[in-house]
Amino acid sequence: MQIQPSQDLEVLDWGCLGYQEAFQRQLALVEERIAEASTDRLVLLEHPAVATLGRSGCPEDLCISETTLRQKGVEFYRVDRGGRATFHGRGQLVAYPIIKLGQKDLHHYLQSLLEVTAAVVRTYGLEPIFKKGQPGIWVNGSKIASVGIAVKKWVTYHGIALNVNNDLNAFNWIVPCGHRDETMTSIQTLLGKSIDLTEVKRIFIQKFRRSFAYGAQAHPIGKATRRPDWLRRPAPGTAAIDQMEGMLAQQHLATVCQSAQCPNLGECFQRGTATFMILGTCCTRACRFCAVDKGRPQAVDALESERIALATQSLGLTYVVITSVTRDDLADGGAGQFARVMAEIHERCQGARIEILIPDFKGSLAALQKVCDARPDMLNHNIETVSRLYSRVRPGAQYRRSLGILEYAARQDLPVKSGLMLGLGETENEVMKTLIDLKRAGCRYLTLGQYLAPSPDHVPVAHYFPPETFNRWAETARQMGFSGIAAGPLVRSSYRADEMFTKSNN
Repeated sequence: MQIQPSQDLEVLDWGCLGYQEAFQRQLALVEERIAEASTDRLVLLEHPAVATLGRSGCPEDLCISETTLRQKGVEFYRVDRGGRATFHGRGQLVAYPIIKLGQKDLHHYLQSLLEVTAAVVRTYGLEPIFKKGQPGIWVNGSKIASVGIAVKKWVTYHGIALNVNNDLNAFNWIVPCGHRDETMTSIQTLLGKSIDLTEVKRIFIQKFRRSFAYGAQAHPIGKATRRPDWLRRPAPGTAAIDQMEGMLAQQHLATVCQSAQCPNLGECFQRGTATFMILGTCCTRACRFCAVDKGRPQAVDALESERIALATQSLGLTYVVITSVTRDDLADGGAGQFARVMAEIHERCQGARIEILIPDFKGSLAALQKVCDARPDMLNHNIETVSRLYSRVRPGAQYRRSLGILEYAARQDLPVKSGLMLGLGETENEVMKTLIDLKRAGCRYLTLGQYLAPSPDHVPVAHYFPPETFNRWAETARQMGFSGIAAGPLVRSSYRADEMFTKSNN
């Protein structure tokens, strides 16, 4: 398969995402690729239960009505890909390549995509077969993978679905790809054991890169070079760090300073300040800018609030910053734990100010109200980046949802703060638009910092901005009416948060 010269591949793992939202994100990525604003991309994800009907489909391709499907908890969409009816569900790997075809041959592209999937199947000791005139892959006479692609200005979207651990009974509700006698299978069914979907993704990426002749590493256009001098700072003394880390370990507490590899850790620990991170150290989302561990989190610690209050007391803190990992597994997203921690600090450390840096709680206003009712002295929720880059940088978040959280909190008469990273590939107009959106949402406190990629597996830095750029944006924000601003290459969400609050309230 011929691709555009000097292009590499960026892999996006969207986790489990609804079909319609994933489709809208695909369209945005397609437009970016058409405009040469991005490199080729491979999107991997699972969908919650959904049936789709392609351009060649008809009502007879459904064995039960659309109404009955929805009653069973299955969404239904008519879509613009080729093919007829198909079903997606948890445990099925879906791959959406967003690539610009140098060789304008859809048949060749389709065959290459099928070969990639067949190579994955062979890795598990299974022998895939193809059927002439029927796009897909079969093993032992049963279909294991379905394909449906679309293209706009020779940029591909939609893709292929491989049955790994998914429930095959759902295929009885449709006529798979228009063939009534079709039986479906999965890798799990054929091997008689559950399969690690993460491992399947890794193998798929490897086979895809090799088949489509991409390099081993994924870097978007405009990747920055080594870090400039203004991002280098002398190594901090270790005594204060060791003392702080010893106290935190003794109390079984975590800080975002440690988990997110904050460049200011030494400075803050020497000042006796830290941002406590509650609800564990494992995040349920896979944001591509963040160093915090991802995966299955632990149960909520009932004694965590008391230990944080005791640590606050021990450190003699008068201004406490509390944040958390994102906990989409919890009904309230962890809002109740935020409220408990604040209540415990207020009880034990009277007079201490509290700033909270919250996740989006999946947009739940009931959860958000819990933290608002606890009356933090500052409510911080980071917008992180400009709207256009959300699908690439924050695939589990929504730009408008984050603005809505800030606006809701501001209407509760709470001081509202947010943070924006520069250097991910945003334009000046997009930064300005974001500042305008934040101001309209009621945000009055702002942090601006340089994005630094935690590892080669994260989104690479597109550009390093000098201190003068941050000074200019700080002045712009002041002229717009922001009350408190911290801007600089090494500024982070909670950097000298106490000073910002004090200066803005004197």
